[in-house]
Amino acid sequence: MLAALATVGLLILSGWAPFDRATWLMEVVPVMIVLPLLALTYRRFPLTSLLYACIFIHAMVLMLGGAYSYARVPLGFQLQDWLHLSRNPYDKIGHFAQGFVPALAVREILIRGQHVCGRRMLAFLVTCVVLAVSATYEFIEWGAALAMGQGADEFLGTQGDPWDTQSDMFFALIGAVTALLCMSGLHDRQLARMGVASAR
Repeated sequence: MLAALATVGLLILSGWAPFDRATWLMEVVPVMIVLPLLALTYRRFPLTSLLYACIFIHAMVLMLGGAYSYARVPLGFQLQDWLHLSRNPYDKIGHFAQGFVPALAVREILIRGQHVCGRRMLAFLVTCVVLAVSATYEFIEWGAALAMGQGADEFLGTQGDPWDTQSDMFFALIGAVTALLCMSGLHDRQLARMGVASAR
């Protein structure tokens, strides 16, 4: 409940005076869709605290990117200086989260619905779904670019990189694999406390 209220507050704050209103709206639409869904399903299908926490962090990444536009987020400029990069890497943080958080969400849905038996098949299907989500998002970006022309540059955040689409999907893949490798044990323990058996 506290995280939901904080998310609403941060959403309002991020939209108070964004760098570009249209960009802000396109970046935070996922938050506007997911937040009511989580509220509606909280009693019928509560998620693990790990997943709720990750969704909250992902929402903050999206809202910050929406407020500044991804190519202008101050944290990204700091990382660019520290790592001696040629561009602001904040959008890659966003795409890493786009892989990390959906991987846990898909994993939880598949395990709780008993849709998959083996751990290897579970990891394979989670990764496939994450890549499908990432590719779909790139299609949305492509559609925005066609519809808005030059006005889509802030939303796309390519910063002149001709391989931005491919690297975005690669970072989503890295995020998904990282989530599976680092969080599966904790995720399984939280699912077990909910009375859900993990995949074998």
